[in-house]
This record gives sequence, C-alpha cells and structure tokens, in this order.
Amino acid sequence: MQISDYPQLNLSPAPRIASVQRKTGETDVQVTINLDGTGICTAATGIPFLDHMLHQIASHGLIDLDIQAKGDWEIDDHHTNEDVGITLGQALAKALGDRKGIVRFGNFLAPLDEALVQVALDFSGRPHLSYGLQIPTERVGTYDTQLVREFFVALVNHSQMTLHIRQLDGINSHHIIEATFKAFARAVRTAIEIDPRRAGTIPSSKGVL
Repeated sequence: MQISDYPQLNLSPAPRIASVQRKTGETDVQVTINLDGTGICTAATGIPFLDHMLHQIASHGLIDLDIQAKGDWEIDDHHTNEDVGITLGQALAKALGDRKGIVRFGNFLAPLDEALVQVALDFSGRPHLSYGLQIPTERVGTYDTQLVREFFVALVNHSQMTLHIRQLDGINSHHIIEATFKAFARAVRTAIEIDPRRAGTIPSSKGVL
C-alpha cells in the first residue's frame, strides 16, 4: 500500500469556540472559551484568588478564556465561585461538541515548591470527582479554601468529565491549590488535543461519549 492510498485526515478542524451565559437570581456569569488558543485570559469574577486560578487554566492549558461574573458577594463568594465552575464546565462541553478525534485522557503531575499534586482526567461523558486535597488553612487571602472543591464539583458535573485530584505533598495552602490548577490545566491540554490517528472518530469502543 502506498502512502497516497491512505485517507487524508483533516488536521485543521473548525475552531472549537463556545460562549455560555448563566444568569440566576444570585449571579450573572458569561464565559467564552477557545480550546485552540494561546493562553490569553480575561477574568473578572469579583474573587481575586479565583481569577488568579483561572489564569493558570488558560496559561498552562493554552486555552483562551474570557470570564465575567457579577455575584452576591455581600453574602459570600460561594454562589459566584460555584456558578463560574458551572458555566465554565458548560462552555467546555459545548466547545468540545461530540468529542470526535480528541485524545480524551489527560494526566499531569505538577510541583510548586514543596507542593506536589497529580491530576488525571477523562472526558468520558460520566461526571465523577475524586478529591484528595488536604488544604491546611481555611483561607488564602479572602478566599475560602472549601470553595476549591465546590468549583471542581461544578465544573466536573457540567463538562461531564471524570476527574481525580491527588495531593502527594504540600504544606502551603496557596501552593497546593495553585499546583492543582496547573496540573488540571496541563491534563486538560493533553486530553483535548486532536489525535491525528483518530481521523475524526469518537475515542470510545462504544462509539459515543
């Protein structure tokens, strides 16, 4: 068989871009995502530490993000944090579409000084979160560290991914959380890459995700 006998693969698929707005009586969140970006991020959630973590997702995932949120911050950050996770998850799922041709699985081990966090994920269509962080303080700045888990619960449920987060080491809360977001970003980057050997097919023996 000659090389010319093989089918030509489409290695330049349509741009994977999506915008989603979620508006409730508590929050108004707008997310635009480009999965094939360069890491550009505009994040204005009213929660500075969350904005910092969203920048990690964009920068290390090579995903362009524009996230704007208004929330009931006078109560606390919970609703805004959760709804940003929900809306980002919805935008991610929308941009991926039927998930044809993607690698699907991603895994990364990220160090940040003394902290070491592993993230493994699967865009399986089956939401599941195993969360293994042990964050020693209740807050980083003004950010309630319980909200890290709530963010990932929301994102997992609405992007329909399986996500495992494991902390192997770490004593500084900021380092542990930032290593988590960096590892998550790099795992996502791997999983959403187009696999040229897939030839635009669903990466599942069932034929559907």
